[in-house]
Amino acid sequence: MKKFLCVMLLCIIPAVAAQAQGRAARSAHSDPDTKSAVAPNRERTSPASNAATSKASTAPALSPRTANDSSNPRASTTSINNSSTNASTAPVAAVTTDALTNIYRVGAGDVLDIRVLNYAVRQPTLYTVMEGGLLEFPLAGEPFVVAGLTIDEIDARLSSELKRRAVFVNPRVVVSVREYVSHTVVVSGLVSNPGAKILRREAVPLFALLAEAQAHAEAARATIMSSITQASSTIELDESSGINTLVRAGDVITVRARPPQFYFIGGQVSAPGQKNFYNGLTLLQAILASGGTTRYAGTNARISRSGADGRLILTVHNLKDIKNGKAPDPVLQPGDRIELSRRRWQ
Repeated sequence: MKKFLCVMLLCIIPAVAAQAQGRAARSAHSDPDTKSAVAPNRERTSPASNAATSKASTAPALSPRTANDSSNPRASTTSINNSSTNASTAPVAAVTTDALTNIYRVGAGDVLDIRVLNYAVRQPTLYTVMEGGLLEFPLAGEPFVVAGLTIDEIDARLSSELKRRAVFVNPRVVVSVREYVSHTVVVSGLVSNPGAKILRREAVPLFALLAEAQAHAEAARATIMSSITQASSTIELDESSGINTLVRAGDVITVRARPPQFYFIGGQVSAPGQKNFYNGLTLLQAILASGGTTRYAGTNARISRSGADGRLILTVHNLKDIKNGKAPDPVLQPGDRIELSRRRWQ
């Protein structure tokens, strides 16, 4: 038995050793090829991979799609909508308007002259603003509201509409007012031509209307009932600030004479008593209107005037200094009381 086992071992060991040598030889033969095939690939890919790795490590983190990413249609739509919203909500520049005496806003009843200069076909040019402030201009389509607009604004509106409807590429529109109807005021009282007066501007100075209505010589005051505030104000026509008061459409003007006003003079004058007062009346004029001084008159004149609290305020003036130009001649007010002193005998 021992002999049999020894023989088997002697047969198996050489075979196993030969098989191991064969595997070693095949492994040694295949390693250079594998190394030569793999190493170059590693050399070629490692710089790119290193660069990519370095860029990835230094690049900022980005979201998958940003609001400005053109590849994202939803994002681009949102951007447009946002810009539109910003444009609509941006503060509108303050519109500077001309003075009321230089502009006119169209109203119902006004007749407009509208011409399209580069339109070869003859057409009517006069169009009346209808009730409700609507204007019907066939080339512009449906009627639209023009009440409250200036002729420049109507011009721009028509040009824009003709361009939008592709009637003209570059329309040349000219708009003017042929007949003014919508803006009127009423003038009554001490005038030769009372009645409704037409305004050709948004506001007109009072003196222009009085000149048109031909105010009487005795006209001294005008009462204006405002159509905007429904309040009345009294204007003195002999004051420059008064006659330059602006009158608006719908106002009612009543021209009156000034109620009688008086001053009172006594003392050493020839005709003392109550005298009619006129604006601008001075002390020396009041004395002359009272017949002048008597031979017993002194050089002082005392003027008593009612104060705000009803108490009299006394001022003394030297007539000799006034006559010699050394002192101003004081202007009187309605209700003043004048007393000339008596000369003191030496």
